[in-house]
Amino acid sequence: MLKWFNKKKKTSKDLIENVLNEAEKLNAFDEPEEAPEGWGSEPVLEEVQEQTEEEEESGAQEEAAAQEDFSETVAQPEEEPIETVDYIEDTVQEKKPKKGFFARLKEGLTKTRDAIFGRLDSVFSAFQSVDEELFEELEETLIMADIGVDTSVYMIEELRTRAKEKHITDPAELKIELKNVISEILMGQDSVCHLEDSPSVIMVIGVNGVGKTTSIGKMAHYYQSQGKKVILAAADTFRAAAIDQLQIWAQRAEVEIVKHKEGSDPSAVVFDAIQAAKARGADIVICDTAGRLHNKKNLMEELAKTARVIERETGKPASEVLLVLDASTGQNALIQAKEFANAAHITGVVLTKLDGTAKGGVIIALSREQNIGVKFIGVGEGIDDLQEFDPKEFAKALFPENEE
Repeated sequence: MLKWFNKKKKTSKDLIENVLNEAEKLNAFDEPEEAPEGWGSEPVLEEVQEQTEEEEESGAQEEAAAQEDFSETVAQPEEEPIETVDYIEDTVQEKKPKKGFFARLKEGLTKTRDAIFGRLDSVFSAFQSVDEELFEELEETLIMADIGVDTSVYMIEELRTRAKEKHITDPAELKIELKNVISEILMGQDSVCHLEDSPSVIMVIGVNGVGKTTSIGKMAHYYQSQGKKVILAAADTFRAAAIDQLQIWAQRAEVEIVKHKEGSDPSAVVFDAIQAAKARGADIVICDTAGRLHNKKNLMEELAKTARVIERETGKPASEVLLVLDASTGQNALIQAKEFANAAHITGVVLTKLDGTAKGGVIIALSREQNIGVKFIGVGEGIDDLQEFDPKEFAKALFPENEE
């Protein structure tokens, strides 16, 4: 047993030695006699790291250079952005041309046109012949359109007379006559501002909140654009910030302004403005006045005093005394006109805010009942949206397109 164990042990030892010898032969076969410089040593890693760092630095430099080249390439065409902007601006202008006054007027009267003729169309289309019931329906519709009772009654009586004289039995023919009556009323009053003398003085009156000071600024711009030299008189010395507001409008319209401190005598402001106009060769003096109610006796007396100063300094009454009325107040505007006419010699009306109301029919009542011509109308908020009133253009804009 012991012999067998020793023999087995020797055999295992020999086997291990054989394996080691074979391994040495394999190593001698795989590894060359002279290894390359640096083979299997740490400097290989350092060399690779240095190579990597150099490549990264080189790559970063190339990337930076590429970005610089790209920036330079983008910055080179300087003229192209300008040409593109010009093209865009031209395109916008072509798509949105500035509207003429008649176009703005027609657009501004949309609500009034619908209120009057929209309802009237319904009435006329509901009848097959002209009879008394039709006249009654028309009268009610006109009154509801803020034309007023007196003017509505007058218009219906005119229609009855014309229908009888012309033997009108077709409601469509009567509708044409109604439009003729409206046109005749509008064109029956003087709608022209008479500013022949120099300086001509325009006194502007009205209650607060109707757009009086704003209308003065737009009026100044209107005459300035016609080559007239205009001076504003800030004679509304009672209302807080009225002078500052008119100052802003004077700057926008590029006209001169004469003003005193708040609370000063309005007549003194008007006096100084007239003297300045004479000295500087101005054509028109437009006088702002304090907003006043017709039942305020002291304010109405102040208005009369201002009128006397104008007549004394120019040798004649004010060329125009314009009452500013808000069209959106409807029949209340007609009441104001009646009361102010009792206290001042009103020569015309400035009707504002026509673009935002369906009560523009009051302009027909003003012309018919007060015998006062509308001199200016406002159909927008822009500085160019106040123009002298043209009865023919107004009547044309008031009627629907297919029935002009």
